[in-house]
Amino acid sequence: MSPSQPPLSETPETPEALSETLAACVESLALPQIQRHIFLCADQTKPKCCDKAASIEAWNYLKNRLKTLKLDIPTAERPACVFRTKANCLRVCQQGPIMVIYPDGVWYHSATPDVIEQIIQSHLINNQIVEDYAFLQHPLPNPKN
Repeated sequence: MSPSQPPLSETPETPEALSETLAACVESLALPQIQRHIFLCADQTKPKCCDKAASIEAWNYLKNRLKTLKLDIPTAERPACVFRTKANCLRVCQQGPIMVIYPDGVWYHSATPDVIEQIIQSHLINNQIVEDYAFLQHPLPNPKN
């Protein structure tokens, strides 16, 4: 614990303060505007699907490209955004890095920076699955139907 932080027992966290903090986090991350959520197997504790350095390179590429293209935040032209999560392991320990995009339920193998760029351009921007790397399509059910 750093000297500037009070011990947890001294931190006055009322339910109202926690709710405000959580609400601020939800707003800052634009969670209600998420259209798609990408999970990428990267920085694994025990690398099995690919080399750990390759997975970290893929993660950094994904993160930076989403930011550069402003896909990670809502804009006036595009009110929805793409959220990303680094997963320790997606349990498909073959041909990694493995990436899955929800709610589409499209699973991709070999998600290197070059492949990630194809996925961003085709799938995320133009709604076209990159068939050469997609090994499973299992969309989440639509609860409204």
